[in-house]
This record gives sequence, C-alpha cells and structure tokens, in this order.
Amino acid sequence: MSNAAAVQSKPAHIKLLAIIVIVFGAVFAVAGTGTWIAVSTNLRAEQITVSEDAAAFGGETVDTPWEAWAQADIINKHALAGSGGKTYAELDKEDPARASVMNGSFLRASLFTSVVAFGVGLLVFGLGVVFIITGEALRRIAVRVEAPAVATPAVERV
Repeated sequence: MSNAAAVQSKPAHIKLLAIIVIVFGAVFAVAGTGTWIAVSTNLRAEQITVSEDAAAFGGETVDTPWEAWAQADIINKHALAGSGGKTYAELDKEDPARASVMNGSFLRASLFTSVVAFGVGLLVFGLGVVFIITGEALRRIAVRVEAPAVATPAVERV
C-alpha cells in the first residue's frame, strides 16, 4: 500500500467515525431527555405535593428533582419530630413511632431514587451533546484532511 493510498483512506475512516459519534450523541440526547420526561411524568402522576413547611417549593406538585429533594427533606424533619429525634434504627422495636418513621424512610428513599434518575437523565443528555460536538469536530477535521494538499517536491539527501 502506497503512502498516498494510506493518506486517502484516512478521511473516510474519520468521516465514518464522525457519523458514528454523532449518531450515538443523538441517541444519548434523546434517551436522556426521555428519561427526564418519564421520571417527571411518573412523579406528577403520583400527585405528591411538597409540604407547605418545606424549605422551598411549598405547595408545588413534585415533578422536578428539586421538589423531590425538598419533599424528602421535610419528610425527614417530620419523621424526626415524631420520633423525638431518633432515626428508625435508633427506635425500640416496640416504639409506636417506628412504623411512621419507617414509612418516612421509604418515602425519602423513593424520592431520592427519582432525584438520581433525573441526574442520570441529565448526564446521558449531556454526554449526547458532547458526542455530537465531538462528532462534528471530527467531521470538520475529515473535510480538512480530505482537501487536496499543495504538492511539495521531495528533497533527496545524497
């Protein structure tokens, strides 16, 4: 294989790589957006409202990670207030507050899971954008490499 043939094949490989990276970027961006929308829609369907005494978003329907976090935080405060400041693990097995604190822990865990799902959706979307930008940069590099270079005479050493 001549050196000229090797140089000629490089732009095609770079173009193919650029297309693959852009396609994966688009898939990631769509998947991240879809995840965000799915989590938001499912949370909204639960009709959870942030408690009025929460630090933020009081009275709002939980359908964003910030509202889920605020509701999880106020659930914790309510559970601790009802248990005299003790967590589920610290309560005696016969303590009547134990069931309420346990339910609060489960609710908080569920809300924090949705916060993580929102984060994963955002991460995947962000990776998609980075892939699209990288693919476009590769495509532009391929166009430049493909452009005919000015031939320079080879100088032989004697």
